Amino acid sequence: MHRAEPLARADEHQHGGLAQDAVGQEPPVFLLTVDVEDWFQVENFKPWIPFDSWGSRELRVVDNTLRLLDSLETLGGDRPVRATFFILGWVAARCPELVREMDARGHEVASHGYNHRLVPTCSDTELAEDLVSSRHCLEDILGKPVAGYRAPSFSIEPRLIRLLAECGYRYDASYNSFSGNARYGSFDDMPPADRGVALLSNGLYELPVSNLTVAGRTVPWGGGGFFRLIPKHLYAAGVKSEAARDGVFHFYLHPWEIDPGQPRVRQASAMFKFRHYLNLGHCLAKLTYLLDHLDGFVFSTCSEHLSHVTEKA
Repeated sequence: MHRAEPLARADEHQHGGLAQDAVGQEPPVFLLTVDVEDWFQVENFKPWIPFDSWGSRELRVVDNTLRLLDSLETLGGDRPVRATFFILGWVAARCPELVREMDARGHEVASHGYNHRLVPTCSDTELAEDLVSSRHCLEDILGKPVAGYRAPSFSIEPRLIRLLAECGYRYDASYNSFSGNARYGSFDDMPPADRGVALLSNGLYELPVSNLTVAGRTVPWGGGGFFRLIPKHLYAAGVKSEAARDGVFHFYLHPWEIDPGQPRVRQASAMFKFRHYLNLGHCLAKLTYLLDHLDGFVFSTCSEHLSHVTEKA
């Protein structure tokens, strides 16, 4: 795959209801993305929670996602906080009203695959079936097209990019530049992103998760467990610093991360339990703090931001 040229910068626009500031600069954009899966579907617990037991587990994702949706409605003031929800087909098929509720509240619904299988564990046929079935499930519920996809555990591979385009997706949001997690995939031909968007040679767009670069090293800052670990003041400062450089910050979390009352998987290793349960009781308040302190930011869905960038290119 050949590297694509960065998208040209726009001179003027009005995005998400906010125009440019007085010196002609576009306001920074915050992309809030949510990977909608339940506590028993996370990769760290798969050795102790087999897939065939999912149907018997306590389903908590609906209440947790609704709490998150309610919280987002109270934030932002005249800047509505719109987010992109990457939802598992397994969850959507059992909770179609949750999918409709996300859409009705002005958020974007996108695919997180169907059964949370990591990309490397699937054959081409299995992966294509997963991509198509998860998208069709969401489209049947909503009655409109679904544009985006995020691979479970950011397990991107070059063949995923090819199959996503063949299966009718417009963009992918699976690239995480942090190399310290073995499950995160890699993509050597990733062109540099401009305003959080990279155009790939097959016409698919990539919206990578944001991280910081300190002394030439990638520091994980995009969300998840690192968001729960890093002090809120420091985290907010990092978000603003990265957004000042790139014009956008792409953040992610999961509904189970705001649920300290979820069942405990006591058989799991100490490290996996630490990573999963760390600061669950503070996550929603910390998110509220972060969004409250992003003065001047536009809150946009992935598709809205992508359309804005490509229309101005």
